[in-house]
Amino acid sequence: MGAEFAFIQYSIFNILPMKDYYKTLGVQKSASQDEIKKAFRKLAHQHHPDKGGDAEKFKEASEAYQILSDEKKRKEYDTYGSAGPGHGFGGGQGGFDASGFQGGHGFEGVDLNDIFGDFFGGGRREQARRGRDISVDLEISFSEAVFGVEHKVRITKTSACDVCHGSGAKPNTKTKECATCKGKGRIQESVRTILGNFAQERECSACNGSGKIPEEKCVSCKGAGVLRKEEQITIRVPAGIQNGETVRLTGAGEAIKNGKAGDLYVRIHVSEHKVFKRDGYNLVMSLVVRLTDAILGAEYPVHTLDGEIKLKIPKGVSSGEILRVREKGIPIDSRRRGDLLIKLEVKTPTKLSRKAEKLIEELRGEGV
Repeated sequence: MGAEFAFIQYSIFNILPMKDYYKTLGVQKSASQDEIKKAFRKLAHQHHPDKGGDAEKFKEASEAYQILSDEKKRKEYDTYGSAGPGHGFGGGQGGFDASGFQGGHGFEGVDLNDIFGDFFGGGRREQARRGRDISVDLEISFSEAVFGVEHKVRITKTSACDVCHGSGAKPNTKTKECATCKGKGRIQESVRTILGNFAQERECSACNGSGKIPEEKCVSCKGAGVLRKEEQITIRVPAGIQNGETVRLTGAGEAIKNGKAGDLYVRIHVSEHKVFKRDGYNLVMSLVVRLTDAILGAEYPVHTLDGEIKLKIPKGVSSGEILRVREKGIPIDSRRRGDLLIKLEVKTPTKLSRKAEKLIEELRGEGV
């Protein structure tokens, strides 16, 4: 009887499905604890049932993390596999007993705040309050894009109160401890998840995380510290900017009480030029040349973005040839510029006088 029982145990042990916890989390067997934690955080955020995820995949990831995050259990798993000594690391054939989480003990020694803190909002890490980023569109000329320009624009946004300078307190008055958070700036609350209940910290909404509130509120902003108003902002567009690029003005976004202002993003729209096109750091233009000038050579006045220059046309040029004028293109940096590329278009006359036709006939006789 004993031998028969032993045989049954052996058979069950061998048919238990072997689970690859490393594969479940998407990490290598040599992964560090930090890599394992990051992998689990990603999967947990993706599959958490409270956020409409796949409960079964979340359960599998949780099981894998419970084992691999514990050095002792990980060592046993690496040695014996998921169906190791003691009939595996969980309950039932699935190898994982979710009931262990109901009392909040499923992850012994694991800081759930560290895993899910930002997921449920808050967390124990202090994060600086930051205002909202905003964006505007700015249209500039082709020449302004090449050489850079300053534009003044007026935008309406949430800005720090000019009276209290963002504190929300009446000038020359004191602040007092926030009664809601007892001066800590953070409030602890219980969050119920599939893993059970655990303590979660969030910023105190009464004092906006400062731990203090004004004894008397600012009359101008009613204690908000910010007001919605129109402001004039100077936008410095760098030389060489391209159409569609964005200029970022740090701290020029919307303000927030007891925090940093967001950023202002300026989307640049460059108007087309009638003469010039851009090719990287080079400028490209076309120049119509008379047939005789193409044959004999000549000098042409050319209007560039820097002013007029004299362009020498070599003898014997043909349509499509490109002449390069150095350092007349787009600024690369403070000391270098691209070139101006001039594409020649030789104009063939369609109407000739009798005298001109006779001269050309003579040229043809010369083999020209």
